[in-house]
Amino acid sequence: MPRCFWCTDDPLYIAYHDQEWGVPQRDPQVLFELLLLEGFQAGLSWITVLKKRERYREVLFGFDVQRLAGLTDEYIENTLMQDAGIIRNRLKLQAVRKNAQAWLKLEDPSALLWSFVGGAPKVNHFSERSQVPAITTEAVAMSKALKKAGFTFVGPTICYAYMQAAGMVMDHTTDCDRYAHLSTR
Repeated sequence: MPRCFWCTDDPLYIAYHDQEWGVPQRDPQVLFELLLLEGFQAGLSWITVLKKRERYREVLFGFDVQRLAGLTDEYIENTLMQDAGIIRNRLKLQAVRKNAQAWLKLEDPSALLWSFVGGAPKVNHFSERSQVPAITTEAVAMSKALKKAGFTFVGPTICYAYMQAAGMVMDHTTDCDRYAHLSTR
């Protein structure tokens, strides 16, 4: 089956590409998890984060936003910063708490996030790697809005990757089998 250029032969990556990436998500819990994971990716490869995802789910209480908003400095320092199963970046781990607190202040997180694409997935028609952007005007707008709301690790590049992952934009390339499946939804 033909896949997007970025998908390696790693079974975890293939499953992510084939079953999750680009599939529209509106569940606030799933959207919150993806936002945090995209923040963890900053400066790293997605496969690095993907391989640590299950451990993140364990130590971050299934990405329960209420529990994460109340993380203590002690838990961040003595548990998370000591866990070799996750990315031990203090700023990223502190962002978990800050982003959870900001998330809880949003009236309707899903509606806000989807508003940057007009409420429906934006289907792109990129035929090759060179055409897929790293940043778009929608991602810049999302980044500004999230930063204003108190979020961190939500720059425009992270926001665009997030939009792709959450299916707000459909960037499977036209030579990918998933493009035909998702572009007709």
